[in-house]
Amino acid sequence: MDIFSRYAPFIQDYIYSHQWENLRGVQVAAAEAIFNTDSHVLLTSSTASGKTEAAFFPILTLLYEDMPSSVGVIYIGPLKALINDQFLRLNDLCEEADIPVWHWHGDVSSSHKNKMLKHPSGILQITPESLEAMLMHKHALIPKLFHDLRFIVIDEVHSLLRGDRGGQTLCLLERLCRLAGCSPRRIGLSATIGDPQAAGRFLAAGTGRNTVIPKVAPAPQKWRLSMEHFYKTGTPEEKNDDVIDLQLRTDTDVFAAEEKTDEAPAGADAGIGYIFEHTAERKCLVFCNSREEAEAVTATLRQYCEINHEPDRFLIHHGNLSVSYRQTAEEAMKDEEKTFTTVTTSTLELGIDIGRLERAFQIDAPFTVSSFLQRMGRTGRRGQPQEMCFVIREEEPEPRSTLPETVSWKMLQAISLIQLYMEEKWVEPPRLDRLPFSLLYHQTMSTLASGGEMTPAQLASRVLSLASFHRISQDDYRILLKHLIEKDHIQLTERGGLILGLAGERIVNNYKFYGVFVDDEEYTVRCKDNELGTIVAPPPVGDKVAIAGRVWVVDEIDHPHHIVYVTLVKGIIPAYFGNCPGDIHTRILERMKQVLEEQTYYPYLQSNATARLLKERTAAISGNMTRQPLINLGGKMWALFPWLGTYSFMALERFLKIKCKARLGLKGFDAAKPYFMQFTMQVSPEEFFRILLEEAEKPFDPLELVYDGEVPVFEKYDEYVPDELVRKGFAYGVLDIEGMLARVRQWQEFAIPGRLEYFEVPSIE
Repeated sequence: MDIFSRYAPFIQDYIYSHQWENLRGVQVAAAEAIFNTDSHVLLTSSTASGKTEAAFFPILTLLYEDMPSSVGVIYIGPLKALINDQFLRLNDLCEEADIPVWHWHGDVSSSHKNKMLKHPSGILQITPESLEAMLMHKHALIPKLFHDLRFIVIDEVHSLLRGDRGGQTLCLLERLCRLAGCSPRRIGLSATIGDPQAAGRFLAAGTGRNTVIPKVAPAPQKWRLSMEHFYKTGTPEEKNDDVIDLQLRTDTDVFAAEEKTDEAPAGADAGIGYIFEHTAERKCLVFCNSREEAEAVTATLRQYCEINHEPDRFLIHHGNLSVSYRQTAEEAMKDEEKTFTTVTTSTLELGIDIGRLERAFQIDAPFTVSSFLQRMGRTGRRGQPQEMCFVIREEEPEPRSTLPETVSWKMLQAISLIQLYMEEKWVEPPRLDRLPFSLLYHQTMSTLASGGEMTPAQLASRVLSLASFHRISQDDYRILLKHLIEKDHIQLTERGGLILGLAGERIVNNYKFYGVFVDDEEYTVRCKDNELGTIVAPPPVGDKVAIAGRVWVVDEIDHPHHIVYVTLVKGIIPAYFGNCPGDIHTRILERMKQVLEEQTYYPYLQSNATARLLKERTAAISGNMTRQPLINLGGKMWALFPWLGTYSFMALERFLKIKCKARLGLKGFDAAKPYFMQFTMQVSPEEFFRILLEEAEKPFDPLELVYDGEVPVFEKYDEYVPDELVRKGFAYGVLDIEGMLARVRQWQEFAIPGRLEYFEVPSIE
C-alpha cells in the first residue's frame, strides 16, 4: 500500500479502473528501486508479469511531479511491432495526465514526427535504427529534444546482449547523452536473462553508475507442453492429443475432439498436417526459424484449407513482408472474435500482447533457451497457462546412412532447451567480449556524417571512448582510418581534417545504413499496385517465387529500381530469403548428450517422439557415441562428437584442419555444425587424441585458425574493414578457442591405450 500511495493520482485511478486487487511483486520491487535510488535498474521477471507497468508507474509519477522541459523518457524497443503495441498501451495510461507519447520508426508518418520535433516532451518510443537516423540527420536538434532526459527504458534487453545491435544501442545512448548534456537512468526489461550481473554491467556501460537488480519472487508458472515427431513425407499420423501440464505433472487433454483430415496435398508433410488439425477454431502462432520456412509452411497450410473446402484461416508475419501485411496479421490476432493462426519468425517473438492466444507451435527447435521462453510466453495471457507444441520434422534417413546422420538432432535440441530451463532455470549468458570492427566502421561513418569535419584525434576521441570499443586499440583504429581514406570512404582535407568521401556518402545516404544487422540486397515484390514484400536475388522471368504465403510467377524485373512484378498462381515452392545461422551454446549440446545417456521419461513427448527417442538412445548405446567422443563408422571413416556450441565447434574444426591435419592424415572432412564431424584418418584413435593434446599445449596465435587467403566476413560492414582487421575480429572475437581447448584437454583419458572401446558401427538399414 505504501507504493500505491506513492504513485501519482492518475496512476492510482488507472489501477482502480482496471480492477487490480493488488500490485505484483515486480511492480513493488521496481518502484522501490526507481523511487529510492539513483541507479540504473534491471527488471527480470516472467513474460506477462507486468514489467512495462512496473517500470512506467514510478517513472510517470516522477514526470508528473516535475515535468521535464524536453523529452523525458526514451523507450527503446527492438521491433516496430512491439513499439506499435506499447504505443497504444502507454497512450491509454498517459492520456489523463496529459503526458504525450510519441513513436518513431520507418512506418510512422512524417506529420507525427514533426509534431514531436516542434513540441519535444513526454515519452519517445523508438528503435535503435531510427535513433541512429535521428542522431545523423537531426544532430543540431538533439540538445533541444533531450536536454532534460530523465530515463531510458530498454525493452527486451536480452535481445541486445549477443551481437552488434546491442553495441550500437550503447553507442547511440552515449553519443546522445554527450550531445544533449544529460545523464538519464537506464531501465532494462526482460523475461529471459541468463546472467543478470553481466546484463547489469551492459546496461550501465559508459555511465559511471551501478545497476540495481531487484529480487522478485518468481510467480507460479503453469506450462502445457507437447512434442511430436514426424517424417516429412506421408499423411498425418494417428493423433495423440495429450498435452502435459508441467506444474501438476498430469496428462491433461486440452485438445477438443477433432475430425481427422481426410484430404491432404500431394506429397503432404505429416507435421504440417498435424498443425492444420490442431489449429482449427483456435487462435495460434506457428514459429519457424527462417523466413523461407515460414513461407513454405503457410503455403502448405493454405493448400490444406483449399483441399478441405475451408476458408483460409492462416496469416503470415516476418521481416520481409510489407507494412500492410504485417499490420493485417497483428490486428487480426488482437481481434478477440477471430481465430486466425499466424505463421511467423522472431518478429512476433518479443513482448507483443496479441490477446487471447491459445497455443503456440514451434517447428523444430529454436536456437536458444531464451527464444523458446519468449515464444512460449506469447501464450498464457489473461490468466491461462502458457502452451507450446513442438513439431519436429525431418527427412527419413536414407538406407545405409551412417549413425550420426540418423540422429534426430532437432528433437534432442528441443528436449535440451526445455530441460535446461525446467531443471536449472538456465538461459544463455551475454556475449560482450567480441572485437566489433564492423560496428566500429559504422559508428565512425555515422559520427562523421553527423558531426562534420574533425581531426583524426577528435574522431578517435569520440569513437574509441564509447564503451562498446573498449577492446579496440589505437593502432587498429589507425589501420581502419588509413584503409577508409584509401577507399574514399573518408577524405583527408587540406586542413588535415576528416570528412566523408564520395564512396562513403553513397553508403551513409542509403536508408539501410542505419541498421547493423546483416541485410541482403532486396527487391520489392509487387502485384499490380499492391506491395507484397521483399525477396533476395529474384529468379528469372517465368520462374515462381513464394511470398506472403502464396505462390507468384515473375512477369518482369526492374533491376535499376529493384522491383519484381508478379502474378498470383497456384502451387507450392520453397522460398529463400538468405541463410539463418544459429548461435547454439555449448551447454545446450552437453544437455543433448545427457538426453541420450539418461533413462528419464519426459512427460511432454507424444507417441512418435517417444518412439524416436527410444530408438536414438538404443543407437547411442550400441554405437558408444556418448561414452566416447570418437567412433568408427567402418574402415578408416570416423565420427567425432565434441558436444560443443557453434563457435567452439568452428574453432575445433579449424584446429583439426590447420594444426592437426598432416599428423592425423585427415581426408574427406565433413562437418554438420555443431553436432558432429566425419573424416578418414591414418592414425589409431589413441594417437588421434594424443596428437590433439600435443597440439593444444603448443602456444599459437588465434589468427592461425584463419584459413590462408580467407577473409571471414561475419558482420554487415566487414566488407569495408581492412582484411587484417576482419581476420583479427573473427579469430579473437568469434571463435571460442578457450572453449575448444578446454574440451580437447577433457579428452586426455582417451589418449591412454585401452581406454577406448571401438568397433565398426553398422549402417542403419
